[in-house]
Amino acid sequence: MYRYDDYDQQLLDERVVQFRDQMRRHLAGELSDDEFRPLRLQNGLYIQRHAPMFRISVPYGHLASRQLRKLAHLARTYDRGYAHFTTRTNVQFNWSPLEAIPDMLGELATVQMHANQTSGNDIRNITADAFAGVAADEIVDPRPWAEILRQWATYNPEFAYLPRKFKIALNGATEDRVVVRIYDIGLDLKRDADGNIGFRVLVGGGLGRTPILGEEIASFVPWQHLITYCESILRVYNRYGRRDNVWKARIKILVKALGAEEFARQVEEEWAHVKDGPNTLTEAEVQRVAAHFVDPDYETLPGRNALYEAQLADSKPFAAWVKRNVRAHKVPGYASVTLSLKKTGVAPGDISAEQMDLVADWADRFSFGEARMTHEQNVVLADVKLSDLHTLWELARDAGLATPNIGLLTDIICCPGGDFCSLANAKSIPIAQAIQQRFDDLDYLYDIGDIDINISGCMNACGHHHVGNIGILGVDKNGEEWYQVTIGGEQGNATALGKVIGPSFARADMADVVEKLIETYIEYRHADERFVDTVHRLGIEPFKQRVYGSAVQTQRKVAHA
Repeated sequence: MYRYDDYDQQLLDERVVQFRDQMRRHLAGELSDDEFRPLRLQNGLYIQRHAPMFRISVPYGHLASRQLRKLAHLARTYDRGYAHFTTRTNVQFNWSPLEAIPDMLGELATVQMHANQTSGNDIRNITADAFAGVAADEIVDPRPWAEILRQWATYNPEFAYLPRKFKIALNGATEDRVVVRIYDIGLDLKRDADGNIGFRVLVGGGLGRTPILGEEIASFVPWQHLITYCESILRVYNRYGRRDNVWKARIKILVKALGAEEFARQVEEEWAHVKDGPNTLTEAEVQRVAAHFVDPDYETLPGRNALYEAQLADSKPFAAWVKRNVRAHKVPGYASVTLSLKKTGVAPGDISAEQMDLVADWADRFSFGEARMTHEQNVVLADVKLSDLHTLWELARDAGLATPNIGLLTDIICCPGGDFCSLANAKSIPIAQAIQQRFDDLDYLYDIGDIDINISGCMNACGHHHVGNIGILGVDKNGEEWYQVTIGGEQGNATALGKVIGPSFARADMADVVEKLIETYIEYRHADERFVDTVHRLGIEPFKQRVYGSAVQTQRKVAHA
């Protein structure tokens, strides 16, 4: 992963000093709430329902073991002993005192972490594939390019006050594990016929109140022009994006209004002025950054390991965990492990200080000192020897991090919702826990097979409910919590938005609703057909009839997706 040089560190340290003074002035009454608001937001500080929420950036999801230990220390020292991992590979603390934030920023700076631009109308955290550099289907490692964009975007004054927040994601593999079509800019790394690297550029994706999938505006932008092309996109947006209506301010609205073809034309027109300018990338600059992402010192190992295979044969629980939580690796003798943060009874994405310390220890022992966050709110150890898998499984099982449910129904994506967020219309965590408890039978989960459930507590869609196979959206009806359900959403290469099945449901009914959706799938599915495939084949009507034809509800209320 990228390591700061003296210039990077000095810049970060100076920002900590700057915000400490801003906080001092605010607490002394010298800066009003309105004056302080943009300052705190650009340092990741929200005022939420019960306490400040502090959001920390984890660029492209990579965490060194020392950074994990620092997060664990912050959780114990300034919060309530845990943190929340988000769908955008940020870390959130929900109970930190306002006056403690400068000290937390100071401690983060000692391990090259920060909260800059985790909120505000600026370029947010750059995301990329959690399996970058180790996946067998990788075309180009996206991490150096993500880091180049991070360095360009951080503190960039031209894009510090955009019409609205702005998010960029990169994918470098055959399988889209980032969901590039739901981002303001989605970048697909490609190689042309001569092996040259370039980017397929998609623009105008986003979920929230108006879910829209991004559209391609360039099929191949050579790598030298990565920054200048993104710069041109942002300049068109900065010039014409709406600032009079927060709900219409995202770039997706502008692209939709102009049409992808006209938006691309305007970008090309802007690009003509900067295409070969100072921000054109050089081979030397790319190599400088790429040098931080070379392969670790892998051992030369056989592709098969007799001890590991014997352990698989001897232990069904271990074999079940390997089947769901372990992925193939590009290097023989290694595998990538996903540690589940979806144990029944724990809020999805929450991780305790003790667990963070343990994951840091396992990263040092088994995976070259590094862990990675996924947008599904789990943690990956990317480089584990086959011979170490059983030992790691035993340790993770004892720590509550080995639930063998990756990709299954209880591997729920869920925002903090109304338990914490002041923007939320309804609580998310109790819905997730009720579903997990209802389906707390691994044999049944394996029979159901791959399925994504995504839950958001409001229209902002932090739980990505629109692209869940089953999406659940919390809505407020006359001060009561209700939930609208969509089905047929999908992430990956076939990214699709779900369709609303009908009127919303009371909170107490939600586990029953999900159960009836699953029963319908099991009744109608073909062999080896996933839930989402059955929905796409049949449409929503059979599912709708099963749910609304029952006595699940005593009252129905309509909400908007």
